Amino acid sequence: MIARLWFGSTRPEDAESYVEYLERTGVRAHRSTPGNRGSLVLRRIRDDRAEFLVLSFWESDEAIRGFAGEDIGQAIYFPEDERFLVERRDAIDHFQVVGGETDLDVEPPAE
Repeated sequence: MIARLWFGSTRPEDAESYVEYLERTGVRAHRSTPGNRGSLVLRRIRDDRAEFLVLSFWESDEAIRGFAGEDIGQAIYFPEDERFLVERRDAIDHFQVVGGETDLDVEPPAE
């Protein structure tokens, strides 16, 4: 299995809206792509930024290509990302998942 990592940040006041937007766009696109094994959206507020790390899990490089296209090292952005993001990385990191396990049933925190 391969973990695909993307990083970006928004203004803190846009954090909740951006989570909702990510769920409607990137996370939905991950989940609808054959070979996707799930995804997680992580967020932390640090100083004047809401930082996001999106982890998606894939069966193979070929499965990632089904989502990202031929250049799997390039980030995929959706139409309104420009409105939200104050920082984004265009390069994507990939790691082989070599150990560990989870029984995550993640619920968003009550705010």
